[in-house]
Amino acid sequence: MRIAAVSAHFGRDVDACLTKIEAITADARARGVDLVVFPDATIGGYLGGFGAVGATGMPPAFPADHPVFDRLAAAAGPTVVCLSWRESDAGRFFNSAVCLTGDGVLGRHRKVHQPVGEVAAYAAGDAFTAFDSPVGRLGMLVDYDKTFPEAARTLAGDGAQLLACLSAWPASLTDRAPRLAQDRQSRLFDLYDCARAAENQVVVVSANQTGTMGRLRFLGQSKVVGPGGDVLARTWAKAGLALADLDVAAEVGRSRLNLSHLRERRPEAYR
Repeated sequence: MRIAAVSAHFGRDVDACLTKIEAITADARARGVDLVVFPDATIGGYLGGFGAVGATGMPPAFPADHPVFDRLAAAAGPTVVCLSWRESDAGRFFNSAVCLTGDGVLGRHRKVHQPVGEVAAYAAGDAFTAFDSPVGRLGMLVDYDKTFPEAARTLAGDGAQLLACLSAWPASLTDRAPRLAQDRQSRLFDLYDCARAAENQVVVVSANQTGTMGRLRFLGQSKVVGPGGDVLARTWAKAGLALADLDVAAEVGRSRLNLSHLRERRPEAYR
């Protein structure tokens, strides 16, 4: 199986976002990719900063059954595609992710954990649920969700062998480093990706935005991480695709052959 984690910038222009998604998906499919994971806020971009909407305004919002997803399903074709947008539902808004192919929607997730500044823009989701897909059993995390070990562990416990992590993860606003690679948030972003993969013995496909939005400067650093916590492919700070070829079921099975973290848990001791 060939897996791709996307590093790219997505702004407020919805049609430009859709055109970019279609182009990246077509390029990935031409390169034999089976699963493409896009960053958070793929349609309409992320917030312009924490604590205030600022000059960028709120991202546009669409209901989950909006015709835009028919267009994206057609673009996906046989490829499994995960992407994110601001979902509107009965007067509330969610930072939501959807996984689809040309046959339709495979799974959905509403971001559960919210950092400072998101409460005014999004309501919180309330569940982590894995689902079956042509590339295997998969679960999705949006941005800050991956900071919490319980989120990824819940999906792994539900049978997910692949975790798609869709992020709009910025550099630190309070302790800026001269280079992105030296930034505190850059270190944490990589740490969480590798830890979530290793502790659950799953494959993590971590996609992130690049460029800027308002006060935020996004890190990029999209990557594919194996079940041992090893980075198999990455983009660093630039736009592009992190491509990895692996047999997910075989790699996960091999990593759990002697030590199986899920099987060897002792929940009665965790009170």
